[in-house]
Amino acid sequence: MIIGYARVSTDNQNLDAQTDALQAAGAERIFSDKVSGSIRKRPELDKLLDQVRPGDVIVVAKYDRLARSLRDLLDIVETIKDRGAGFRSLAEDIDTTTPAGRLVFHVFASIAQFERERISERTREGLQAAKARGRVGGRPPALTTAQKAEARRMRDDEHRSISEIARLFKVSERTVRRA
Repeated sequence: MIIGYARVSTDNQNLDAQTDALQAAGAERIFSDKVSGSIRKRPELDKLLDQVRPGDVIVVAKYDRLARSLRDLLDIVETIKDRGAGFRSLAEDIDTTTPAGRLVFHVFASIAQFERERISERTREGLQAAKARGRVGGRPPALTTAQKAEARRMRDDEHRSISEIARLFKVSERTVRRA
């Protein structure tokens, strides 16, 4: 059986182009997630991996739809292989059911990892340069120092719940706990 997997990073992105390509490639069933590829736990991918059987071929429109890191990509494809199934990526014309396809897969995966590391490196360099010029990056704190002190006082003196304090300050409970 040919089984498709599609993924986009956010809810406002569309899966149609991927699912159309997977159907054209003969996918009888398609699993899809709307979650970042850097997150390894993806409900539909986990279902797919649980259901894959010997002789199946898992197909994706592009290999980066399966994983963002080389380690995750190799682990997922290894899981597919261990279950007696193959892996195909349509855009890169990779098919791990053949020796040449496995070689091409590893070369492409290595190049993609290198590319992501270079992007990360350039980002760090840019942040360091901005910091050297006195610019501070990142999101401003959700609570000021005074608000943190007030949240602690409300919890300790007034015995208010974390959820109530979070609602009052319009922040998450996690933010209140960290404060």
